Amino acid sequence: MDKSSTERIVAGLRSWMLTAPPGSQLPPNRALMAEYGASPVTVQKAMRQLSTLGLVEARPGVGTFVRAVRLARPVDYGWQTAALGSPQARLSLLSSTQRTISPDAIGLHSGYPSRDLLPERLVRAAIARVSRTDAAMTRSPAAGLPELRSWFANELAETAPAGASPPSARDTLITSGSQSGLSSIFRAVVGVGQPLLIESPTYWGAIVAAEQAGVALVPIPTGPDGPDPDEVARAFAQTGARAFYAQPTFANPTGAQWSSEISRAVLETVRRFGAFLIEDDWAHDLSINSEPRPIAAYDDGHVIYLRSLTKSVSPSLRIAAVIARGPARERILADRAAESMYVSGLLQASALDVVTQPAWRSHLRGFQQQLRARRDLLVTSLRENAPGAHIDRLPVGGLNLWVRLPEGTDVGRIVADCELRGLIIAPGTEWFPAEPSGPFIRLNYSSENPERFPAAARILGEALDASR
Repeated sequence: MDKSSTERIVAGLRSWMLTAPPGSQLPPNRALMAEYGASPVTVQKAMRQLSTLGLVEARPGVGTFVRAVRLARPVDYGWQTAALGSPQARLSLLSSTQRTISPDAIGLHSGYPSRDLLPERLVRAAIARVSRTDAAMTRSPAAGLPELRSWFANELAETAPAGASPPSARDTLITSGSQSGLSSIFRAVVGVGQPLLIESPTYWGAIVAAEQAGVALVPIPTGPDGPDPDEVARAFAQTGARAFYAQPTFANPTGAQWSSEISRAVLETVRRFGAFLIEDDWAHDLSINSEPRPIAAYDDGHVIYLRSLTKSVSPSLRIAAVIARGPARERILADRAAESMYVSGLLQASALDVVTQPAWRSHLRGFQQQLRARRDLLVTSLRENAPGAHIDRLPVGGLNLWVRLPEGTDVGRIVADCELRGLIIAPGTEWFPAEPSGPFIRLNYSSENPERFPAAARILGEALDASR
């Protein structure tokens, strides 16, 4: 009864204050007691609630008044311009792949597979089990959990040829996603102001991470089978670079895989120049028509290898590994320890639980079958409804179609027109470290609601027709 009376008084006074000017005095407690039939204690409770909400202020010996609304004065941040100085890297908004869209839009822009493709039951069960272990309350070693490091090392060792020296758990460092691993590698191995060879087109996040690290990018054109090894050698000779960042397996954005001949030739070139190949194996688990062939399996210290579980396990378990040998490994570890100290042991143990379950392999087989079906559905939809959108070669893995638009197409205009029609796509400009080589867009075929792919292709076709 007391609580109900308090709420009635608060509600009544709030309604009265909607029309009362700021500074108006509230009725005295004696009047409120009579009006609401309440006790002095109840009225005092109501006044405390209004005060806590910031609606009234009490003036001892005078009364209680409606608090005046104080308009917030705009804060001037101009002083920060001088304090921060010029940025070391170009500033940009979030990538188009990171946008949040309305529920009714068709989203083909994201860099992640849809939730229904991921092993949700395995992930939830793993987190529940791990939460009951010491991993929930203890600090992880700086290099990562030994068992998880062994798993990553063994996965790479399984692809090593006879006679090769397989990686060990000691060569392996656990990172919070491959993005943080890239940042550390660029800082620790390449260095500020130093040149880095990089494929073009390539992963936009690597471009951003390199620029934030102050690295000078040297674009190397790449095709469906990989870069020209002679171009790689020429760039090493001309720039004095000591590292080449590449995605030999199911590259983002093209889905291409280097041929065995190009892989061997590039590795020999890297060895000849005493340099490093930074091999980003982000899509190791996303094969469709070809098996992954990590170059790091043939390594003798020249390959720094990254593999992530983010796309195949869960974006909430941002776990990846860097495998490097010799002093390079120590430098990367030192950078990671300074940057984040260690990766959550709870996340590491959960990821390890998932990938060591018997159901993990069967999940991957089903996942890859779904990727094939969705890729083929989107390709068919484009051919039928957007003939002006050309795919140079069908991706053999990964999550994306790399689509060339007709020459002279204004990509920005097409992207904006598609958005007005309810389709969100990613402009290809983000995947070039220098000027784009043509008008491209990237479409994610692992996105939600594949039954809407034909409608998405029709929207793209209409936008292309309207732009002529």
